[in-house]
This record gives sequence, C-alpha cells and structure tokens, in this order.
Amino acid sequence: MKKHYLDLIAIVAAVLVAVPAAAQHDHHQHQAPKADTTKPDHSMHQGHTMEGAAGSQMGGMHHMTHAFSLSLPMTRNGSGTSWQPDATPMYAYMHHGRNWNYMVHGSVFLQYNGQNINNKGSKGSERAFNVPNWVMGMAQRQVGQNGLVTIRSMVSLDRIFDGGAGYPLLYQSGETWQNQPLIDRQHPHDLISELAVGYTQRFSPKLDASIYVGYPGEPALGPTAFMHRMSAFNNPNATLGHHWQDATHITFGVVTAGVRYGDFKVEASRFTGREPDENRFDFDRPRFDSYSYRLMYNPTDNWAFQVSRGFIKSPEVSHADGDVHRTTASAQHSVPLLGSPTRWLSSTLVWGVNDKGHGHREHSALLESNLQLNRWGVYGRYEWVQKSPEELFVNVPEAFPHDRVFPVSGLTLGVNRQIASFANTLLQLGGQATFYTQDTELEPYYGTNPLSAQVYLRLTPGLMRMGM
Repeated sequence: MKKHYLDLIAIVAAVLVAVPAAAQHDHHQHQAPKADTTKPDHSMHQGHTMEGAAGSQMGGMHHMTHAFSLSLPMTRNGSGTSWQPDATPMYAYMHHGRNWNYMVHGSVFLQYNGQNINNKGSKGSERAFNVPNWVMGMAQRQVGQNGLVTIRSMVSLDRIFDGGAGYPLLYQSGETWQNQPLIDRQHPHDLISELAVGYTQRFSPKLDASIYVGYPGEPALGPTAFMHRMSAFNNPNATLGHHWQDATHITFGVVTAGVRYGDFKVEASRFTGREPDENRFDFDRPRFDSYSYRLMYNPTDNWAFQVSRGFIKSPEVSHADGDVHRTTASAQHSVPLLGSPTRWLSSTLVWGVNDKGHGHREHSALLESNLQLNRWGVYGRYEWVQKSPEELFVNVPEAFPHDRVFPVSGLTLGVNRQIASFANTLLQLGGQATFYTQDTELEPYYGTNPLSAQVYLRLTPGLMRMGM
C-alpha cells in the first residue's frame, strides 16, 4: 500500500513539474484562455463570465472563483479541497477588493438539547443548553493570468461555550476529555480548526494543478465535512458516523497535491493521523504519518461524487485500537426549485468503513436532505453505524468480546423558520427529534427505542447573490 501511495505522489509531482513547460508554450500561442465548451456554461449561474472570473490583468480579480481553480465556480467549494455540486447555494458574506476577494460564512446555534428523554436505561437521560458554532473565512488573490492563491481559516468557540466534554449526543463516540473517552457526547472542535494556504496553476480551462498546506487542515479523505454540507444546513448535530466518514477535517499537519482535468480531480495527501488532543487552544505536533488519496467527479451542475481511501496512523487516543484503513464513497446532489434561489433541495449519501485489521471492520451509512422553501426549512437525516463495545462504554462489560459490533440507527426529522433578518444575516427558530433503534443487547444501557429532541435559535449569513 505504501508503494502504491508513493507511486501516486510521483505521478502528481511529475505532472506538477512537467506540465508548466507545455503550458508556457501554450501561453505564448494563446494569450487569452478560451472558455471550456465541454461543460455547461456556469456564467449565468454565477453571475459572471469566464473572462470576469479570470480577472483583470491590471485590476486583479473581479469575482471570486473556486478556491483551487480559476475555471470553476465558487459554489463547488467544500471543506478542505473537496467538491460540492455547482448548483449548491451559498450563505455567506462577500467583499471584493482591488486585488483580494474575501468571503465569510458560518453558523451559531443556541440550543436546548434533550438526549434519551423517554427511557430509563442505566445511562439515563441528559438535558443541557449548548452552542454548536463555527466561522470560516477565505481570502483569494489571482497571481498573473493563471495563478491563484487562497488563504482559509476556521474558528470555533465550542470549547468556551460547551466545555471540554462538548455537548450530549446519544451514541456518539470519539476523542477524550480528562483522559476518558467521550461517549454519548460530541467533542468540541479546536479554536483554530483550519489555517491553510493553497496555490493553483491553471494550464488551460480544463487542466490545473494545486497544492494545499494546512496546520490544521483537511486531507483528501471523505466527503465535504458535515457542517459544510448544504444537505445538513439546518441540522446542529454532528453525524454519528463522523469518525467513519469525515472526522479528518481537523488535522494538525496536512499537504495535499491535486490535478484536475475537466470534470475529474485526483488528489493525494500526507497528514497527521492522530486526532486533536484535549487542549483545544493549542497546535498539536505535526506527524505526517498517514496518507490518503481521492477521486472526485462532477458530471453536471447538480451532482458531485467522490471515492477515497486513507491509512490513518493511530487516530484515537482513548483506547488502543491501533491503525485504521478508512474507505469512503459519497454522492451529493443540489437543485434549485421553481427558478428561485431561496427554494432548493440538497441531499447527500455517504458510506464509510473503518478497517482495523484482523477482520475487524465497522461500516456506516448516511442519507440526509434539506428542503428550503423561502423562510421555511424541512430536513431529515438517516444514519446507520456499527460501533464496538469500547465506543459505547467507558468500562466495557466482560460479556462483550472486543470484536463485537453493535448496529445503531437514528432517524432525525426537523423544521425551522426564519423569524428575522438584518444586514444579510438570518435569525431562525427550529426544532428536531431523533428516533433510535439499536441492538437488543444495548437496551439495559439505553432503554428501548431512545428519543432525543432539540429546539434552537440560529444565526447564519443570508443567501449570497451571485450577481452581486
């Protein structure tokens, strides 16, 4: 496997080194890039022409493009270097400067959270106020005619508002607090969850190559992280399969090289496998002991597909599970409805598996959708995940062997409504409920068919108009 990874890196490096010479020759023959006629025209959807996206030689970029391509629309941006469908709506603030363009987006939920509110298993129920939150900023500058520099950062105040143990979330597992594994709780994100820079060189409208360096950042592994997916736009909760699908979105030390040709992009990453430690305010030691590779494909404006695989060196500090081979596949779909930018439907299907060796595999699956109808939002999420005894119990009962896995399912249904707006900022009121099913051996601990519910107020930027 290591040899295959090194071969892939060698191929990417060869392209990065060899293609500029050919591109330089092409640049002398074609001073202005031609539009890519092999794809649907994004200019109407984005509110600008390809020439506008390419920027002005004298005055810098007129419009923001994709973070890692001058030839792609910014709506394709996902977390890290991932792709979303081009038809994905964006809720953000934007400012166009003379040489730099800036964008900020995020969410803050003030939530009353009740977990396992209907049962009396030995784990009991829990109620709490919590404040899931994150803010991401991006700055972008064109370099010459075909170079693009992108700087990104993400900040979360989870640790300040929700403490070191995070917020209650039934069946959730991963990371630690006070040297104990966090179980039935979602861990807080680090204060600095991304601090990354990327450079992309365009060789033609169909071909570009990019390099991304993050400390912390996100490697080429998994789909767009849950908080950045529009299919989860109104849902404040992390996914139960987070550590099977997209938990590497905060990695202290990552380098990703990628090459795009048309609708395809192949990427390879070297990164730190160990998940963030309990100190959410520091920068963990970079290790660069893990690797991943990913293939992405956007056949139309409405679809985004990816498959990825990674070797993760000792990701968990809570128990001695050792190394993990993670494989993921996903499909994302977005479509505007009735010709209105405020009416849209976005959905995501994800499969992920952690292979810990010796036949010990844990699978996960997720299907989520968000239907937005002007001020109203209706959304749902179905999850299924296999979890080991160590992931559900601080002290594992002797009756459960180490290689035992328990299937857990959760169905979340929610609705919210915009109740006010100001300065392109939305205030929403919402609520949701989650219905769980589980292995019968878990009933003494969680009860029968546990139920959880939340009500919340939310602040988020308004819909960004592409023609602004």
